[in-house]
This record gives sequence, structure tokens and C-alpha cells, in this order.
Amino acid sequence: MIEKFFDLKTSPFTRDIPTDELYRSIMMEEVLGRLTYAAEKQLFAIMTSDVGCGKTTTIRKLCDMLDSTKYTCLYLSDSKLTPRCFYKSILEQLGVEARFYRGDAKRQLHKELEIIRGVHRRKVVTIVDEAHLIEKETLEEIRFLLNYQMDSVSPMALILVGQNELWDKFKLMRYTAIRQRIDVKCEIPQYDRAQTNEYIARHMEFAGCNRELFTEKAIDEVYKYSAGSARAINKLCTHCMLYAAQRAKQLVDDHMVKLVIDGELP
Repeated sequence: MIEKFFDLKTSPFTRDIPTDELYRSIMMEEVLGRLTYAAEKQLFAIMTSDVGCGKTTTIRKLCDMLDSTKYTCLYLSDSKLTPRCFYKSILEQLGVEARFYRGDAKRQLHKELEIIRGVHRRKVVTIVDEAHLIEKETLEEIRFLLNYQMDSVSPMALILVGQNELWDKFKLMRYTAIRQRIDVKCEIPQYDRAQTNEYIARHMEFAGCNRELFTEKAIDEVYKYSAGSARAINKLCTHCMLYAAQRAKQLVDDHMVKLVIDGELP
């Protein structure tokens, strides 16, 4: 309905927008630069943000940016990730059946990483999403994995991705050993008002809209509601466009945004 009424080629606020069409703020450029450096130098990095601010989207962009002939990207997202599941998941993505015992699986992984690095001349980048939910035992195991060949060689780049509470967790005394191993830290902040405007404009441009659809006051209300969260912006803008299309309105104003917030959103 939205695409037909507004004469768009696609829906503007979906999650599956190609990474080369994404709005890239100054902060995202900085974060991508840090993560690319971590991948190249095979470092231990963490990336955090508030809920809905684009962590997974940034990771998608990073993986698309890395040369596929030089890098092997592995992605894990499991809030109940145990040490054994960690090794099993990585080995399965590398096409290897993991042995049952943790120590055996760990040795298997080191062997596979040596082959990838030494024979195939590729670098492995392992990304662990929702890392703020992972238990201390698994985080410690990850630290031991990176302590390789008397700590002289990093077997892979490891990027932990999670909500801001992940960094708060690492500040605790019992996580000191892990925190000291972190080479790169980056945070994705929420958009400010100007960036919210740019974000909406970029998505509308991607969808094929060549005119103003949201008034300035409407964007003010979108920003107030979303607090600069990309996910909240997407949700509210989609609801507003659907509301406008059902009422044959070609423009979304602040009054309409308030009605949608009050009547359709929590």
C-alpha cells in the first residue's frame, strides 16, 4: 500500500536495505574505520550501543566492506553461548565437525585457523552478537583462545557486539583480565536531530521519493519519540506513511505523527 500510494520503488524503512545504500553518519564511518583496522591487524574489539542504534547493521556493512578473497567472516548470535557451543559454532561455519570435548574442539579450531592463515593466506574475523548476554565463563574462554603461541600471535580478529551494558560489565573487577586484552573499543551513539533528518532523507531517496514527504515539524516529533534510535525511526515512519496512505494524505505532518504515537505505538 505504501509503495503504491506514494509511487515508491520499494519500502523505505525496512531492515534489508543493501549496505551500500545505508545512511552513513560520521559516527558510523569512525566505527567502521576502527573495526576494519581490528580486522586487518587481527585484534580484539568490542562495539556497543543502546538498543536499536544499528549494531547489526554496522556489522553487515563491515562484512561487505572486507575483501572476501582475504577475509573469512564468521557470525555468532546466541545469548546462551557456552564455551563448547562457541567452538562448535565456529568450526561448523568453517565446515568442520567439532569434537565433543571442549579442549579437543579448541585444538581443532587452532589447527583450522593455522591452515586458513598459513595455507590459504586469509584472515578470520569472528563476530559475536548480543555479547552483553554471554556468561563470564564463555568470555574467559574467548580470552584464553586469543592467548596463542605465548601471546605472540593472534589467531583471529574477534569483535564482541552488544548493548552498552557490555562495557559496564567489563568495568567490574572480576572482568579485569578480559578488559585488559581489549585492543579496540567503539560505540555507536544515537542520532541527533540533524542526523535523524538525514537518515529519513537517505531512506526516502533509496525508495525513489524525490519530494518532501515529512514536514520539518513531523521530523521534530519523530526525533522526540525515537531519541535518535534507528529502529524506532523506522517503526514510526512506516506507521506514519501507512496512516497517511490509508487517508490519502500526500504529506506527513506533526499532527499525524502525534496521532500515530498516541494511537498505534507503545
